[in-house]
Amino acid sequence: MSIETGYRLADNSRQLRRLFDERVRSLGLTGPQARLLLALERSPNANQAFYAERLEIEPITLTRIVDRLEEAGWVERQADPADRRARILHLTDKSRGIVARLRLTVEGLFEDMLNGFDQAERDSFAASLERIAANLAAARQPEAING
Repeated sequence: MSIETGYRLADNSRQLRRLFDERVRSLGLTGPQARLLLALERSPNANQAFYAERLEIEPITLTRIVDRLEEAGWVERQADPADRRARILHLTDKSRGIVARLRLTVEGLFEDMLNGFDQAERDSFAASLERIAANLAAARQPEAING
């Protein structure tokens, strides 16, 4: 494998994010708002700092996103019993419909991305992504860095 593969991977990731952002706009959401709603569904009941880290955005940026989603009635903040300065984020009943539509949008996006792949290729691709994720996580471990 060459460095070209790394560039291709990064470019594909950029294109996927851009297409995602374009498609969720039709639902009246920005890309970051949609990513937060999906993160809340996948990893519920965490504090704002968790989601800021997960989405790789600054906490103040996340606060602004949450403000807009809260005004729309799609998320709510509750006090964190473990840290009175922190707030736990929750999806509301109202947001369930938009999250379901987001999931359908993402599924369509992946169908477009994997167009022409048969099931064996899709399974192999998914397994490769899992292995890459594990390798990257292991490389970030302190013993790997200091070893």
